[in-house]
Amino acid sequence: MSQKPALVPKGLLFPFILITSLFALWGFANDITNPMVAAFKRVLELNNVQASWVQLAFYGGYFTMALPAAFFIKKYSYKTGVLLGLGLYAFGALLFYPAAAWESYGFFLASLYILTFGLAFLETTANPYILSMGPEATATQRLNLAQAFNPMGALAGLFVAKQFILNSLESNNVDENGNLIFDSLDESAKAIIRTNDLMVIRNPYVMLGLVVLGMLVLIILAKMPESKDSGEKIEFGPTMKRLFSKRNFVEGTFAQMFYVGAQIMVWTYIYQYAEALGIANSDAVNYGYAALVVFLLGRWVCTFLLRFLSPSKLLTGFSVLAMAFTLGAIFLPGMSGLYSLVGISFAMSLMFPTIYGIALDGLGEDSKFAAAFLVMAIVGGAIMPTLQGMILDWGGSGYTDIQIMGVSEVNFSFVLPLVCFLMVFLFAWRVKKPETKSTLTE
Repeated sequence: MSQKPALVPKGLLFPFILITSLFALWGFANDITNPMVAAFKRVLELNNVQASWVQLAFYGGYFTMALPAAFFIKKYSYKTGVLLGLGLYAFGALLFYPAAAWESYGFFLASLYILTFGLAFLETTANPYILSMGPEATATQRLNLAQAFNPMGALAGLFVAKQFILNSLESNNVDENGNLIFDSLDESAKAIIRTNDLMVIRNPYVMLGLVVLGMLVLIILAKMPESKDSGEKIEFGPTMKRLFSKRNFVEGTFAQMFYVGAQIMVWTYIYQYAEALGIANSDAVNYGYAALVVFLLGRWVCTFLLRFLSPSKLLTGFSVLAMAFTLGAIFLPGMSGLYSLVGISFAMSLMFPTIYGIALDGLGEDSKFAAAFLVMAIVGGAIMPTLQGMILDWGGSGYTDIQIMGVSEVNFSFVLPLVCFLMVFLFAWRVKKPETKSTLTE
């Protein structure tokens, strides 16, 4: 009986741990930012579409910088790519200081846009780097393990958002009847509260920028393995021709775009869904916590199950489960719908790293550019929340202004994640067929 290949060779354990910590670092950025859609809407008195520009800026930065990041790491090295990513991440976070001083929504959006330039570098580098740190047979399992630390960072980000931002916003205060005091104030009083609340939003991001600078120093001092082709001539045209002849890669890129769009919609609008049920915005974060906890649980469960089941089969089953939970969020009344919305996160836990692993399987050195396109697919997180915000604005700026198919517009808006999960299912079902099955599933 042949011995199973090691998940991570001993000689690469420290670099694996160091790069894996980056997954938590960008998870923190993602989930401290998701509640900011509701926070900026309240503080700056925006409509749902305007508030969704937070996600447009955040995930648009991924789309903009992913391909340049791939060129950069192809020409230089993984380590250099990580360092530049951390530098841009820190710079974007620190820009929140002047953005708050100017009280400019556009400046905040630009800061988030630059911050995610850094995240694009980190993700374009870290995901294929993890895949390369050991045998190809355990690549998807290894990436699932690394990605399991992403929701740990996300939980920390959500904790900071709740404790140090949402709970401290004066614009969230209500009177004895549960009405927002902020809405009844005159413009001069609102201006004072707005100044205070924007500084509340600013401070955690500035602290985050300083932490990221510390991580940058640590990576500078660490000795990391490098890619073999560092400094080689970039042959973009032939690489693109090879990549786009690979069906798993092309379909996987689109599946990833739909998945990320679904994830960001579910995690962004869970606050609005809860608020429509009469739950205060700061208390709605508890359901965000629950979603991340079941997401983290799902990551660990799936990492274990991948020892026995193929990635494509698990992805097929979990996409069906995601669609079932999403239908519950749309049509089940009251708290049952909210619990279904939380449950979607368990079904999503497998998707990103598994689609990623299947799409990159067998691409060799072309995986650096392939990884860039998969990171660019995160643009789904920029586009889809804005479309969902448009649905929420159909009847007004509230969340239960009109009924569509017998449910409020906030419930109906989750038809968009439902369509996204259907697209993931179709990809997984096609890959699952024996004649096209990925070598990772053997």
